[in-house]
Amino acid sequence: MREGNPDLETQIADAVAGRIERLIADGELKPGQAIPSERRLTVKLGVSRSALREGLKVLRTRGIIATTQGRGSFVAVLTKQPLPTPMMHLLGSQPRTLYDIFEVREMLESESARLAALRGTPADFALISRRYEEMREANERKIGESMQAQHDYAFHLAISQASHNPVLVHMLSSVTELLLSSVFASVNNLYCREAEKRVIDKQHARLYKAVIERQSEQARKVASEHIDTTVACLREIEAEGSPLVRAPLQSGA
Repeated sequence: MREGNPDLETQIADAVAGRIERLIADGELKPGQAIPSERRLTVKLGVSRSALREGLKVLRTRGIIATTQGRGSFVAVLTKQPLPTPMMHLLGSQPRTLYDIFEVREMLESESARLAALRGTPADFALISRRYEEMREANERKIGESMQAQHDYAFHLAISQASHNPVLVHMLSSVTELLLSSVFASVNNLYCREAEKRVIDKQHARLYKAVIERQSEQARKVASEHIDTTVACLREIEAEGSPLVRAPLQSGA
């Protein structure tokens, strides 16, 4: 950027940074994703290369963008998992709180699915499709409960990201460990039961189809039914006198 009015240059840099932040907030650029080339961004934003570079500098200062030598610049991971607090440990360890977590999941994930069907872009649907196929492959290979739970969670997370509601996505990301513990409980306790596993697989398929085909109300309904069915199955196991297996919270992130 040529020497001139420092205040004007700062305003331009802030404006460019703000427009890129909007792309991140809208989900067009996701955490961990590489920043597009200067040529693509200048065309998309309608700014000069010098203005773009100054805007990127602002974002690096704010911690929104991270640059690694040899790899380039990426959208930073904006929500890091903290060490579990005493309350997080309590929520993740007590049997009754498992169902509280499922209640929250039903509220958030059913709305995420509805919004994803309404707002999802072709890029979002491509990611959802990839996560769905990865989850199916992991289930077929039976690679272990922990990894199966990770793929299951990744599928649901991709749907929430397609909602293009950054507040909703942040809320889900901030309690990743708790949500994963509920997914692990589902995988560990139900996937070994053939009848229950078939029902879960069908619900995942219906959810995937509803979102991809933009059937918003159907997506919301299926997401809600998926949680309700899982809870009902887990309660049946407990009624049989069998303790539920839950994953412990990680000691750090």
